[in-house]
Amino acid sequence: MGTKKTLSLSIKKALVTGGGGFVGKAVVKQLLELGVETSVLGRHHYPDIENIGGRCIVGNINDTSIMDQATKGVDIVFHVAALAGIWGAWKEYYTTNVLGTEVVVSSCKKNDVSMLVYTSTPSVVFNREDIKGSDESLAYAEDFLCFYARSKVIAERAVLEANSTSLLTCAIRPHLIWGPGDPHLIPRLLESGRKKTLKRVGDGFNLVDISYIDNVAYAHILAAKNLSEIGTAAGKPYFISQGDPVNLWDWINELFILMNIDEVQASVSFPVAYRLGAFLEAIYKFTRSKKEPKMTRFLAEQLAKSHYFSIKNAQHDLGYEPVISTPEGLERTQQWLKER
Repeated sequence: MGTKKTLSLSIKKALVTGGGGFVGKAVVKQLLELGVETSVLGRHHYPDIENIGGRCIVGNINDTSIMDQATKGVDIVFHVAALAGIWGAWKEYYTTNVLGTEVVVSSCKKNDVSMLVYTSTPSVVFNREDIKGSDESLAYAEDFLCFYARSKVIAERAVLEANSTSLLTCAIRPHLIWGPGDPHLIPRLLESGRKKTLKRVGDGFNLVDISYIDNVAYAHILAAKNLSEIGTAAGKPYFISQGDPVNLWDWINELFILMNIDEVQASVSFPVAYRLGAFLEAIYKFTRSKKEPKMTRFLAEQLAKSHYFSIKNAQHDLGYEPVISTPEGLERTQQWLKER
């Protein structure tokens, strides 16, 4: 496991879209620690960001006038804002993740912002098959089981295709982000564990990448450093993780044990879970329910199949190494959960 290097950035001013969210806030904190004047564009004021020296701009990334104003005088934009999730209307994902990204790119060009780091996802290459140690040469997926992945493919392509001598761009693809402050993955797992509604899908041997929040933010900083100095990351995407895949169900059970929750015992085969997901999706679409089904085809695939990636390119180009190990991350997360 790596140790965090003493970094210095020549960057003076940064803008983080979605800076009030889980990943965005972690990026903001590391930027401020490095002395970078940092603004956050989000839907609300964030007192915790302002208390540590950040500036909040309330607005929507789809608002051209707001984005044009927010990017003035900025050296780099970290575009973290996105509509996540595995259920919802295509129009909503397209509006936020595709059109919003187009506005961000346009404003960067208009105001001569020289660098753009985009927060993407490995879901852009998820082709419904096991992925075991592949790198960024993987082709974009073409057959999608959720609108989030489809929208992120279009957005990532737009960002990387915008790369030029005047606007250097790159994309960071962290997988299954977790840690203190996590509003999604860990809370949902714990809730399902306490209710005993979580069942192992498949044979239970699937390996997956996970990414501790501080490591994800660190990768964003390293990308910015590369773009501002040698620029070898320009136009490229990078997978980010702990560097060592875990057995998904062993990792979940380890978390449950730490939180005094019974381990997952029940199981269901992948074909059964997949068919159930397809059935529930049809029912929810027919009833126009906005609630997320308890099972979808995408979720069944994610829970049953291996999906882990090589981080060699991030190591080579960015100098990335995880600075927080998985055991230390679990310990920190356990402490945070207990304090809650």
